[in-house]
Amino acid sequence: MPVHLQTIGLLLASNIFMSFAWYAHLKHMGHRPLLYAVLFSWGIAFFEYLLMVPANRIGHGVMTLSQLKILQEVITLSVFVPFVVFYMKEPFKLDFVWAGLCLVGAVYFMFRN
Repeated sequence: MPVHLQTIGLLLASNIFMSFAWYAHLKHMGHRPLLYAVLFSWGIAFFEYLLMVPANRIGHGVMTLSQLKILQEVITLSVFVPFVVFYMKEPFKLDFVWAGLCLVGAVYFMFRN
């Protein structure tokens, strides 16, 4: 499998864990003490890091650090929007589209030769 696809796949999976680690406690643990939410999030974040660290190591062989960061941001938004709409049950906003278009511009500038 090409390195770019390995990196993207691992970052996608990592961002799914990241979204749950950062935000799922808001839906399910609002009635619990903060310590429970922190421990819950850390437990999920462990799996995020098991995917994110190898993704960055693999990707850094063919991409610059800046390119990896912009790729990460694009993937974050592409995972976050469905997470917010389908899991957290918040309404879709047109602002998601505008933010995505701004990231397309960032990708263009970061990956152009």
